[in-house]
Amino acid sequence: MAAAKPTPTDSLSFCLAQLTAAAVEGPGGGKDSTANEAPLSRALLALRTRHVKAAGDIERFRARGGLRPLLALLRRTAAVAAGPAPPPAGPGPAPSPATSTGAAGPAPSSGPAPPAAASAPARLRRTLDLALSILANCCTEGACRTEVRRLGGILPLVSILQCVRTDSIQNRTARALGNLAMEAESCGDIHRAGAVPLLVEILTASQDSQCLQSVVRALRNLADSPQHRLALAQQGAVRPLAELLATTSDPALTSALARALLELSRGCSRACAEQLSLGGGLGPLVSLATHPKRTVRDAAILTLANLCAQGLVRPALGNAGGVEVLLSELRRRRGPSGAGPVSQQALVRAVCLLCREAINRARLRDAGGLELLMSLLRDPRAGAFHPRVVAALVGFLYDTGALGRLQALGLVPLLAGQLSGEVGEEEEEGREAASCDFPEERTPGPTEAGSFRSLRSWLISEGYVVAPGDISPDWSPEHCPLPELPAVPVRSLQQQCSQDSLSFSTVPHPPPTSTPNPATLGLETPSTSQLETAGHSGNIPNPSPPPLRTSGRAEELWGREGPALLLLSRFSQAPDPSGALVTGPALQGLLGYVTGAPGPPNPRALRILARLTCNPACLEAFVRSYGAALIRAWLVLGVAPDDYRSAKLPRVRAGDRKHRELGEMLLQNLTVQAESPFGVGALTHLLLSGTPEDRVACALTLPFICRKPALWRRLLLDQGGLRLLLTALSRPAPHPLFLFFAADSLSCLRCLISPSVDSAQPPADSSPTSPCLYGQLLGPTPSLVPDLHFLLDSGLRLPAIRASATDASPFFRALLSGGFAEAHLSVVPLRGLSPGAAWPILHHLHGCRGCGAALQPIPPPGQPLLGSEAEAALEAAGRFLLPILEEELEEAVGSVHLGPCGPPEAVGEVFRLGGTRLASKCAHWTLGPGRSPQARATALAGLVEAAGEEGGPLTEALLGAVMGMRGRL
Repeated sequence: MAAAKPTPTDSLSFCLAQLTAAAVEGPGGGKDSTANEAPLSRALLALRTRHVKAAGDIERFRARGGLRPLLALLRRTAAVAAGPAPPPAGPGPAPSPATSTGAAGPAPSSGPAPPAAASAPARLRRTLDLALSILANCCTEGACRTEVRRLGGILPLVSILQCVRTDSIQNRTARALGNLAMEAESCGDIHRAGAVPLLVEILTASQDSQCLQSVVRALRNLADSPQHRLALAQQGAVRPLAELLATTSDPALTSALARALLELSRGCSRACAEQLSLGGGLGPLVSLATHPKRTVRDAAILTLANLCAQGLVRPALGNAGGVEVLLSELRRRRGPSGAGPVSQQALVRAVCLLCREAINRARLRDAGGLELLMSLLRDPRAGAFHPRVVAALVGFLYDTGALGRLQALGLVPLLAGQLSGEVGEEEEEGREAASCDFPEERTPGPTEAGSFRSLRSWLISEGYVVAPGDISPDWSPEHCPLPELPAVPVRSLQQQCSQDSLSFSTVPHPPPTSTPNPATLGLETPSTSQLETAGHSGNIPNPSPPPLRTSGRAEELWGREGPALLLLSRFSQAPDPSGALVTGPALQGLLGYVTGAPGPPNPRALRILARLTCNPACLEAFVRSYGAALIRAWLVLGVAPDDYRSAKLPRVRAGDRKHRELGEMLLQNLTVQAESPFGVGALTHLLLSGTPEDRVACALTLPFICRKPALWRRLLLDQGGLRLLLTALSRPAPHPLFLFFAADSLSCLRCLISPSVDSAQPPADSSPTSPCLYGQLLGPTPSLVPDLHFLLDSGLRLPAIRASATDASPFFRALLSGGFAEAHLSVVPLRGLSPGAAWPILHHLHGCRGCGAALQPIPPPGQPLLGSEAEAALEAAGRFLLPILEEELEEAVGSVHLGPCGPPEAVGEVFRLGGTRLASKCAHWTLGPGRSPQARATALAGLVEAAGEEGGPLTEALLGAVMGMRGRL
């Protein structure tokens, strides 16, 4: 088959020549316009179909200078299209739609028009169509977009939009503008050229799907910055998009609209939210959340999430089903097949913002939103969201049903962890994100907090008060007095601990319509049924907590811990908050915040602690959870749980004095409760009838909270509480800090029993106190002649006097003067005895007392005692029946290893040597005065480890040390 004959349009040069000629002369500018139009049309068609199809072709077209004549042709064509409108035609048939929507050509004369003149509008449209298509294809390449902008190609396109009303031309013009808008500089020029109102007009006038898609895409690309998105919304670009979304059934147009609305709603402005809502876009967006196409589905969901930034639209969004959609999507993304926390950020923000309106909180609670928010708080990977989630949960402050559910889900320990954990700051929201339940008031009084103004407005509207002056601003939570930490009498802080309650419970609430659930927290607030009924009817009786972020001093005191403390304060106002707040994690969080805050801690945290310690219902919980011991360790002693094992003293903090005073005040509160008739009965019941763990905890806590001698003597001594505590040392620890608490408790009890007695032994004088008698047998010329030698395993012979050895020990008396063979030997072997261990034995046998020989086998501090010559000497002293030497060796061990500056790790080593006296020395050293809390705890841990399962000797030694006795009790 013969090859097709090449045509002139196959050459890019020919096409460019035709384009250049038309750009100079203008369309139809030659003598024979019909003849000139045909080569131009063929050249434009060839450029569009063959020469600018691929990226390489577009680059070649640009390099050959094709963009300049192309833009010139568009300018000239647009100028012709923008000519004067024709005068009204005479009677005759109406023009066709295609002709009427095109640009007006030259004014036709009356009567039949010539064929060339009649086809001029059609040729203009065809030329524009082809040229615009070529330009739109070229603008898909970055260098071409830059060149078109440099050549001033944006204004002609805007002019074409303004003058030509043909769908195909508007379609290609919008496509070209949309491609140009992919460059930031071009995007700004398009905005400044006034293209946005023209594109919006096309949205409302055109019925062509392809044209509408191109316009929607152009608007989407023009929303490349917050300023441009705001400009688009202010020029009315959002409402027609929403109206189209609500009416169209074209899948392609629906997809384009969803993507455009997503882009326009980023950082959603008030104008954007209003237009989208007024255009009826909320319902269609909710419906698209189940669209089979993922891109459409994700765009719709994220648009709903963006809209939540505007409080005015959130109630309507909830009515349209947006709450359930957002919760479902967030739950899906948090599932096993979901993406990471980054993809959840917008949804978490939206769900948290939805918690600001009562009507949406009711929907969120019914849809399982509380469980979802709690899963976020429990997830360490979502740590960046935690401040926002906690602030959102403050919205449920007056919803007793939700609070009960949150408490059951474990909110309190998570809140406590928020106080001392390293978390990010909550992102500030704009004023437009404020709750729709509290519209902005235009009233004077800038010094009043916003929450108080809102609360007062509702009270007046509901008839609970007559005039604004009937309520004091001091009732607002933000206006709580700020006492110094805690340099106030106990009674003063106890009175202050009720101020949080006054902030909520003294304000009259609408009477409940149903009996509150006994399982709830017992707070006097609107019932759950009230909130649900009011939420669905639109008449909400103050269901939302007042706005928390206010101006002035209150805002300064808020801090990142404010929402968590507000919720914890609410929980602490329950009649019995012990089950949630008086636990190890909760108390550690509160105490960690009080002692670790970079500045003065929020006074609400102090009031929470005071309220809990003053509540009789919390006494048993403080005992069971070792709360009193924790308060004393952390505040009074200044030792945090994480560093209690360190032998070093705790670091000195600027607020240690205030912390100590706070701790003593809280313990005094517990003492008042413990010594009341109710407290005495509760403690007696715990000690005598509680579980084994409760009995041990009660015995350990009593020295901290009981000051009446009759009470602690009866419980600890007469009823066996002390021995119960000591016996528990040899069993598995019931608390991670049990040994630290036990050492402190035993030391406190020793001071209660013997407050003026120093039970610590004075260090023995290591210098010789008497002359060395054994030295007379030593040296090359001894003053006494030995009549006996002891032979050691090493071969060393030690001189001795037989009479002195037999007089000093029953063992040697039987050995050397009885019926044994050694009685007739001048060299007697001593098996299993090293020279160092034998040295104090020989000195003692010859009458040395206090000559310093007992110190010779004792290793220096820091070296092990087990396996040393000291252990061998002690064993030999017992084997040879030398009790006085044994006591002297124990004194020497104590003087070296249990001195005032001895390391606490040595206590367990000394205890392992055995013996009642050494055990007593170890116990007295551990509980004696002058020890740091860490050293005391380390020593007790060493004693417990050394005693093992045989805890009897240790129990007796510690009992003697507590009672101030030095022997066996």
